[in-house]
Amino acid sequence: MAKQYLQAMAAVLALGVTTMSANAAPVAYSVDTVHSRVTFYVNHLGFSNSVGEFRLADAMLVFDADQWTNSSVDVHLPVESLDLGDKKWQTHILSADFLEAAKYPDIRFQSTGLENTANGQGKLFGNLTIHGVTKPVVLDLRLNKAGEHPMRKTPAVGFTATTTVHRSEFGVAAYVPAVADDVEVRIEIEAYVPTKG
Repeated sequence: MAKQYLQAMAAVLALGVTTMSANAAPVAYSVDTVHSRVTFYVNHLGFSNSVGEFRLADAMLVFDADQWTNSSVDVHLPVESLDLGDKKWQTHILSADFLEAAKYPDIRFQSTGLENTANGQGKLFGNLTIHGVTKPVVLDLRLNKAGEHPMRKTPAVGFTATTTVHRSEFGVAAYVPAVADDVEVRIEIEAYVPTKG
């Protein structure tokens, strides 16, 4: 039944997604974890904006090209997937001083709403859980592209989302303000309708 639903939705999207036609409907996508990342930036002592990255482990994406309000997102990030480019610094961030990865192994975002503001731009509302603490967040969302994937030959979509969170609100306040409280987040998502089989 699920496969039949996906096939039907894929057919609808293939006919109308590039023009955002009135025939569009909610479509379930698989996230391409190779081409999707969560990157963040934290000011370090005022000298630089240190960069880190998480990989997506599990993500559910449903998108309605005509009625964005029918869309939803549920994303899981394994804390251990953190990449800071330096093993010692990375181990410190995963320790009890910061993220406590052993105790809180998962970062999760669950959407509560999506608004299409204009010209492929929108606001994504949801609940973000970090370090065992859940807070509402709002992300600025841009639809990069919707159409047939040239290699997979199946409907695909891509989004960029950005927001700023205050890590102290999630109980991760070590070294504030030397290491900034504000964390700038950038999310790149590429997703596609799975092919049959």
